Amino acid sequence: MRFPAEWEPQSAVLIAWPNADTDWADRLGEVEETYIALVAAITRFQPAIVCVADDDVQAYARARLSSARIDMDRVRFVEAPYDDTWLRDSGPISLRAGDGFRLLDFRFTGWGGKFDASQDDLLVERLHDLGIFSKSDRQSIDFALEGGAIETDGAGSLLSTWQCLHERHPDASREEITAKLADWLRQDRVLWLDHGYLEGDDTDAHIDTLARFAGPDAIVYQGCDDRSDSHYAELQAMAAELAALRTRDGEPYRLFALPWAQPIIDENRRLAASYANFLIVNGAVLMPAYGDAADADAQAVLAQAFPDREIVAVPCRPLIWQNGSLHCITMQLPAGLV
Repeated sequence: MRFPAEWEPQSAVLIAWPNADTDWADRLGEVEETYIALVAAITRFQPAIVCVADDDVQAYARARLSSARIDMDRVRFVEAPYDDTWLRDSGPISLRAGDGFRLLDFRFTGWGGKFDASQDDLLVERLHDLGIFSKSDRQSIDFALEGGAIETDGAGSLLSTWQCLHERHPDASREEITAKLADWLRQDRVLWLDHGYLEGDDTDAHIDTLARFAGPDAIVYQGCDDRSDSHYAELQAMAAELAALRTRDGEPYRLFALPWAQPIIDENRRLAASYANFLIVNGAVLMPAYGDAADADAQAVLAQAFPDREIVAVPCRPLIWQNGSLHCITMQLPAGLV
């Protein structure tokens, strides 16, 4: 079995439509516009599978997407209950297993019990029972782990932050957690970062807001060059950690620093606007845009890191009100899985 990298061929992207029973209720109109833009971007390159809570939500979502002139032949709706829409963390982690797949169904605890997640924790099982995944078996694992907490290069290297995994499992040593992740995810080395965080992030420093593989020898990461910013020291320390990492061949990684957006304050709370929370799809990288002057610079950096892919900006400012962004609400499904 093998844990494929995000840039490998995909069959679809899985999302869940926001509705009045989710935490988006107070700003539903704003976030719906982001979801419409996201589905429009995904379906340019591949299908989108949209989880909906019930028939009424499906009818509404279908009408909104159709009115946006989206290719509805590339949109598939699946009815399943969910607490919220962070599919990166509640969706399946897919391993290739011969000519089929194994879906790893880790426990989803609402980021360490911060939020109710009883429906989200059942989502992978319910989707699997509905038969939307081809040639797959599901492995239930009694261990709290979110998809946003791990990055793989598809060749056996895993990247993660110690802060997040330690928060979830405070009684386990680094050696114990390393061994468990390596076994379940079929990795032969785990690269830990001890620095890096974003204000307004309640995931305890998910790696997908901080540093991402862009190939076996390349890492894109969220930089900060503003010495007056509260993140400066920590993100500079993270950059130094990344510079010290080595590829399998013993070489330094090619590093691409993403620009730093100006602080976004909402109701006296700083929001976590990370450009590292991009999504790789077939032939493109979908980039979160925040209406900041740094958006264009981030697009240019990603074009350097992914020279063979189109960089598509998706307006994501409404998402960070709930402390996540574009990658957090999506889960890619490898080619052949659906």
